[in-house]
Amino acid sequence: MSAEPVGGDVNSMSLYPFLTSSEVDVDAVLRQVMRSTEDKAREIIALRGEVLERDRSELIACSASMAERFRQGGRLLTFGNGGSSTDAQDMASMFLHPGPDSTALPAFGLTSDIAVVTALSNDVGFDVVFARQIGAFGRRDDIAAGLSTSGNSANLLSAFDEAKRRGLLTIGIAGDRGGKMAESESIDHLFVVPSSSVHRIQEAQTTLYHALWELTVLALASNADTENGSAARSFQEELG
Repeated sequence: MSAEPVGGDVNSMSLYPFLTSSEVDVDAVLRQVMRSTEDKAREIIALRGEVLERDRSELIACSASMAERFRQGGRLLTFGNGGSSTDAQDMASMFLHPGPDSTALPAFGLTSDIAVVTALSNDVGFDVVFARQIGAFGRRDDIAAGLSTSGNSANLLSAFDEAKRRGLLTIGIAGDRGGKMAESESIDHLFVVPSSSVHRIQEAQTTLYHALWELTVLALASNADTENGSAARSFQEELG
C-alpha cells in the first residue's frame, strides 16, 4: 500500500490498513474484528440475561403500574441526554406507533421539540430542561421515564423530583451502579444495567424498554380479557 499515515497510533492504524504505508495482514485484521464482534455479542447476551434474571419481578410490577396509568388516561413522557435522548424518543415512538397489531398509547419525548429544549437551556438552564416541561405538561396519571448511562444527570434528577411531586409514576433506566438515580427517592421503579461500557449499557437499556412496552400491552390485554384468563397467563409467562 502506498498511502501515507494520516495520524493516530500504531494500534489504530492496524485496524485501518488502507491508511498506512506499512504492510498489513488484512486477513488477520478481519479475524481480529470478527473475534471482537463475537466477544461483544456474547457480552451483551450475558448482560441481558443478568438483567432479566435480577429484574424479572420488577419489570412485571412496573409494566402493571404503567398499564394502570394508561387505563386512567395517562401519558408516557420520556427524556434523556445524548444517545439516551435518542433512546427516549425511540421508547416514546414505540408506545405511540407500535405497529398494525397493537393499540397506540399516548407518549412523547421531551427532547423532540428543539425550540422548547433550546429556549429553556438558554433562558433558564439546562438542569431544568425536563423538569420545567413536566411541570407544564405533566398530569397525575402520567408516567415519567428517564434514561441515563451514568445515572448522574442533574436534569434527570430534577425531572424525577418534579414528577414525583406531581404524582406521576416515575421510571428510571440507568447503567453501571445507578449513580445518583440509585439514591433518589423520587423514582418508583429503577432498572440498572450493571456494566461500565456505555455501548453495552445502551444496548441492554433498549431491551429493557422494549420489554416494558410488550409487558404493558399484555397487562392492558389481561384487564380486557379476564373471563378466560388467557392474556393474564401470557402476561405472567412472558418472562419465562
